[in-house]
Amino acid sequence: MAGDERLREYRRKRDFGRTREPPGRRDTPGPEPRFVVQIHDARRMHFDFRLQVGDVLKSWSVPKGPSADPHDKRLAVPTEDHPLEYEDFEGVIPKGEYGGGTVIVWDRGTYEPLSHDRRGRPVGFAESLEHGHATFRLRGSKLRGQYALTRFRGGRDDGEEEAWLLVRKAGGGPAGGHGTPDPRRARSVRTGRTLAQVAAEGGEE
Repeated sequence: MAGDERLREYRRKRDFGRTREPPGRRDTPGPEPRFVVQIHDARRMHFDFRLQVGDVLKSWSVPKGPSADPHDKRLAVPTEDHPLEYEDFEGVIPKGEYGGGTVIVWDRGTYEPLSHDRRGRPVGFAESLEHGHATFRLRGSKLRGQYALTRFRGGRDDGEEEAWLLVRKAGGGPAGGHGTPDPRRARSVRTGRTLAQVAAEGGEE
């Protein structure tokens, strides 16, 4: 499915005459797949975890944020695909718009797909997500090491909301020293600002 088709829901939910979020018409994939974690102070504070798959960012809302502790199983609820340039978005989504609130870029970097089948043969990342289990190694400024996303509620045939677990795998390399931050004290890896500073300044630089 082409990126324009995959971004239909994203564009339908937003008035780009009001929000400064990118419409998704200019960016192209780089040599390595990217990821970004944004903190979103909307109706409920949460983290948005996004992985580049092809020409879009597959996205999950993670209420408690990703953890470097393998014992933590983080609920991750899928949201609509986002454009690649959303990796850079930091600012204030106007009140009344979808997702109204303040956004900062908490972490970003590249990732390495690691999914294999039972015989040890590599499986494409989009296919592994379709099957409900994907493993990958994050190479970010704050998040490093091997993680897995596993679907535990289907959401398609059983009528339940689709839901996943995001878990850091034990022995998956160095975790880094940051863990999950206090979102109100956390600083953007892009600008060094907190949520409060971005809100006070009214949006992007």
